[in-house]
Amino acid sequence: MLVDRHLDWDGCYNVRDLGGFRTGEGRVTRRGAVVRSDSPDRLTPAGWSALAAYGVRTVVDLRNDEERQAVAEARPIGVDVVHAPLDDLADTEFWEVWGQGLQGTPLYYRPFLDRFPERCAAAVAAVAHARPGGVLIHCAVGRDRTGLITLLLLALAGVAHEEIASDYELSADRLRPLFATLGVADQGPIVREVLLRENTSVRAVVLATLESLDADAYLRAAGLGSGDLAAVRARLLTG
Repeated sequence: MLVDRHLDWDGCYNVRDLGGFRTGEGRVTRRGAVVRSDSPDRLTPAGWSALAAYGVRTVVDLRNDEERQAVAEARPIGVDVVHAPLDDLADTEFWEVWGQGLQGTPLYYRPFLDRFPERCAAAVAAVAHARPGGVLIHCAVGRDRTGLITLLLLALAGVAHEEIASDYELSADRLRPLFATLGVADQGPIVREVLLRENTSVRAVVLATLESLDADAYLRAAGLGSGDLAAVRARLLTG
């Protein structure tokens, strides 16, 4: 059963804790360990204060260099930022196929995992090696790149596939007010229409991706060692 993990940080819309999930081994993901969100660039000073008060000490930014803004003056001292860009836009062959309306859907997840394992592993490693305290992972709106790394983290922790898919689906409602604030169309109906044309759904695609993935083996093949994976599990799991 999903508990309410939404966090109200002024200026962000799609923020939630990855704690509270039960694993197949009977353990529970730890509250305050890892948080996912849209870009904290929009946080107000009160929002940054809430982030720091929640215990976040490391921010893992999955965006490319050209997406990043200057360091926010309101960011509290003692909150580190680690840059782990996920997209390789130089790989034009990949994006010619998957960047035309499909990148905003989980349809590109499995091809992306296959194409860029080292980048995915580097993002997971950033979580593993973050200093003590909570870790925030984010991209621009906290759905696609953040969703992909969240999927890997929760799968590695042993969270049930159905629970991971349910977490992914939460972003659709959370992002509606963000799109309205930005003055752009709500992408939820657009994503659903794309998937309908493919005779599938968001949930079905996420579950299929998880069924095809052994997160432990995938990350090891991408260069992470036993110590890295143990560090992620130790951060995420209680007991």
